[in-house]
Amino acid sequence: MSGFEVRRHDNGDVSILHLHGFLDAHTAPRFEEALQNLLREERVKIIVSMSELDYISSAGLGVFMGFIEEIREKKGDIKLSNMSEKVFKVFDLLGFPCLYEIYDDETAALEKFNASSAS
Repeated sequence: MSGFEVRRHDNGDVSILHLHGFLDAHTAPRFEEALQNLLREERVKIIVSMSELDYISSAGLGVFMGFIEEIREKKGDIKLSNMSEKVFKVFDLLGFPCLYEIYDDETAALEKFNASSAS
């Protein structure tokens, strides 16, 4: 089994979290901490890039659900990008495409945030 890592970089007022490895019950607290840090900094425009995410469990999915309401109340959003087909199937099975915008790459998600800011 692989480890887990969250890397962050900011692009203007958008924060991008890059997930790497396995997101499960053991590693979910690290992802939660990254999202909590963004909220503390009042950074609520978030892209979660999953190009290097190999696996996500229900605990990992629960982290997304645990933060989305508060982020949207603060006029922000979480957009998802770069999912492998395997990871997308898990999100799709649970209806996440109805709740989250999913993009093929970070650039498209970033453009959507920028377009929303301009209007």
